[in-house]
Amino acid sequence: MEAFFVSFGLVALAEIGDKTQLLALVLASRFRRPLPILAGIFAATLLNHLAAGALGAFLGVTLDYPWMRWVIAASFFAIALWALVPETEDVDAPPPRYGIFAATTCAFFLAEMGDRTQIATVALAARFAAWLPVVAGTTLGLIAANLPVVLLGRQALRLVPTRAVRWGAGALSAALGLAVLLRP
Repeated sequence: MEAFFVSFGLVALAEIGDKTQLLALVLASRFRRPLPILAGIFAATLLNHLAAGALGAFLGVTLDYPWMRWVIAASFFAIALWALVPETEDVDAPPPRYGIFAATTCAFFLAEMGDRTQIATVALAARFAAWLPVVAGTTLGLIAANLPVVLLGRQALRLVPTRAVRWGAGALSAALGLAVLLRP
């Protein structure tokens, strides 16, 4: 359960102000159909995080513990620094030629590639020996962060102080990195 809750919390915080959250806002503003947008975000995130979780689990098994410990800690520190950088990239949603669900799934899957939440999923899956709870936590954390954006649109972003959330996500990632290093 620890793997699930840590993964959920870290990704939910890290997602706020992220480019994929901005993409969710663009899609919600453009299409105004929350159910296919949320379903597309879920499908894209699940596929993306399953692959990232599998990679993390593989790295966790194949690397020797002293090396893995440093790699995981460095990953958390990198995520902490990355969380402090605000996302300003403007993303245009693709036209819904194949429908809102397909457009959302494709756009979100591509936007999530190399994203800090994907990197966090790799690091968390390597850290915890249970990659399915990590994938469930990161996927649901990403959905939890995007749900108000899709449902409430621009009003949701005005209510959330993204700078404070970025600092919180950075502090949480740094604390996880320290915990990995200090653990015997």
